[in-house]
Amino acid sequence: MKNIDNDNSSIPNELKRAQRVEKKTKQVLDTKIERRGFLKMAAAAAAATLPAKEAPAFFDFFKKHYKEMTPAEKKVAIAKLEKKLEKKLGLDINVTNPDPIDNAHFVYGLDLSKCNGSRKCVTACVKENNQGRDPAIQYIKVLEMDIGTMNLEKGDQYYNGIVPKKGKFYMPIQCHQCDNPPCVKSCPVEATWKEKDGIVVIDSEWCIGCRYCMAACPYEARRFNYSEPKIPKKEVNTTQGYLSNRVKPKGVVEKCHFCLHRTREGKLPACQEACPTGARKFGNLNDPKSDVAIIFKKKRIFVLKEELNTSPRFFYYFG
Repeated sequence: MKNIDNDNSSIPNELKRAQRVEKKTKQVLDTKIERRGFLKMAAAAAAATLPAKEAPAFFDFFKKHYKEMTPAEKKVAIAKLEKKLEKKLGLDINVTNPDPIDNAHFVYGLDLSKCNGSRKCVTACVKENNQGRDPAIQYIKVLEMDIGTMNLEKGDQYYNGIVPKKGKFYMPIQCHQCDNPPCVKSCPVEATWKEKDGIVVIDSEWCIGCRYCMAACPYEARRFNYSEPKIPKKEVNTTQGYLSNRVKPKGVVEKCHFCLHRTREGKLPACQEACPTGARKFGNLNDPKSDVAIIFKKKRIFVLKEELNTSPRFFYYFG
């Protein structure tokens, strides 16, 4: 005859889990620790109740904010992301994480007299930054405008046919990397912030998908992944930045980041490389020999919605 008191096989799984939680909780209560340590132990106690396949995602929820991580912790986070992406995509992925450049003031200038509306910048941006193809995610939108007007509401984003058309000019719009970004102020979890070289970034591991930042952006420059991004395997860019062009998960916001995985390494943004007319100019305004610094001195420039005091780092001019 079985001894019921000692027969663990008769105890329901839920009760076993509750016993594990109780044991872990007792360990927490019997130990004097700081708040961060308490959260880690509480997470371990709760994770003990989860199936093994769900535990890693649970621990990700309790990890540090990117800006609080030490260099060593960032390396661990990058290695974990590489493994996760490799498993998801079935490809060898190299995740980079270049630091902001000291004393840099990155800005972007666009010559409206040269842009021909070909949208080659859009195509290059999509490919470089692993944007979903279906549904389409595009950081750059190009408006076809009537010459003599600056009414953005009347610009046609969905124009087609041969370009450039007579009586029209073309205005690309993307994230303006504002010095006073309303998107950053609106994020309730600090998943987006401005780095010291002026680039506004988003940590996809921290974003909760509330889309407050999208509502706050006056330039409609942010995109939301309503589904898992669909990218043909052969078109995936396997060199991915932790805060830039990594393949994003469902339920997060993304946007232009000045191709920081390229520009912080001395390269040009993909959109500028693809521009067939030389309408795009990116550079460090603090470098007096840079194209953007020379344009600032010699051209009459303007920004969109100046009255909002967002101080954009993306400006326009007529060459």
